[in-house]
Amino acid sequence: MADTVLDAIEQAADELAELGPDNEKLGRLTDDAAAALRRTGVVRMLQPAKHGGDEAHPREFAEAVMATARHDGSSGWVAGIVGVHPWEMAMADPRVQEEVWRSGPDTWIASPYAPMGTARPVEGGYVFDGRWQFSSGTDHCDWIFLGGRLTDAEGTPLQPMRAAHFILPRSDYEIVPDSWDVVGLKGTGSKDVVVREAFVPEYRVIDFGSLVDGKAPKEAGLTNPTYHVPFTCAFPLGITAAVLGIAEGALAHHMAYQRQRVQITGTKVVDDPYVLTAISEAAAEISASRVALLDNASRMYDAVAAGREVTFDERAVGRRTQVQAAWRAVRAVDEIVARSGGNALRGDNPIQRFWRDAHMGLAHAIHVPGSVFHASALTQLGIDPPQGPMRSMI
Repeated sequence: MADTVLDAIEQAADELAELGPDNEKLGRLTDDAAAALRRTGVVRMLQPAKHGGDEAHPREFAEAVMATARHDGSSGWVAGIVGVHPWEMAMADPRVQEEVWRSGPDTWIASPYAPMGTARPVEGGYVFDGRWQFSSGTDHCDWIFLGGRLTDAEGTPLQPMRAAHFILPRSDYEIVPDSWDVVGLKGTGSKDVVVREAFVPEYRVIDFGSLVDGKAPKEAGLTNPTYHVPFTCAFPLGITAAVLGIAEGALAHHMAYQRQRVQITGTKVVDDPYVLTAISEAAAEISASRVALLDNASRMYDAVAAGREVTFDERAVGRRTQVQAAWRAVRAVDEIVARSGGNALRGDNPIQRFWRDAHMGLAHAIHVPGSVFHASALTQLGIDPPQGPMRSMI
């Protein structure tokens, strides 16, 4: 299953790489790039089998995202973000699953999950309103998950905050043109979306707390361990896997470029022990990041497959592992780019695009280390972190 997807990615490798600059110029994946990504099957890997998916191991999904991002960062990013959404959709009401995949298994679902909207309860559901940033791949999606805060009947947000994910069809939200103007991952088309007083029926809502505490897959009757991996492992997995794949792509282009390069001093790079040492150190760091991320996903999977719940302490350490993997890999990219010479930063050299994409990916909120490292340190000291932001996304 995973080998089939990886084979398909490699078959599409040249096309994905060639379309990378076109994606960047367009500000979203081109239609050809999106079609190529669909053909690989990577977005269907975590999708329920009854709707044409693979129900693959999370590690296999991460490997496929990395393989895609090695060829084009934006394609890999969209694969990692959009590819996680079928995993959550498996926990949704069967009625909305049928609505989403009625037209076929290759229907894509966008996000973001940030609770930037408000949901006022009415008979049968909610009136939903808000504006969200960073909806990656959204132009190629027909449905969307949007995070929102629940309010009372008068529209006053509940305290303490209650958040949920709301599922809307394309007809119920607006994609804001020209709202994605950034230095990296330009081809992801991560535009703003707006919802204006849309009615969302109750069956298209997933409580965020039930995702984090693991109740959602149980209530949905899911038996495959893939769906019992903690949300705070599964959701970041696709994002960080894309960053690591981008780092691997940067390294590959750096090596190809340096192979024949002669420095201004007349020294061939292959004869420069200092550059060669830096290449080896960077390669080792990127490889270590890959191993750490995949090992973490496998450990989480093994735990739930054995019928054991993953503790908050374990989730905190897992998030620390995931965040540090991204930072370690991007720092390694910085080391090799700094030794690539000025010509590596010319617009026609792919090294600079992978470098920019890596830093843009690192800026995602899921990679902010502060509260994650703080919480994981407290748990290892045997101290329970306080409620609130310290526990956010752990």
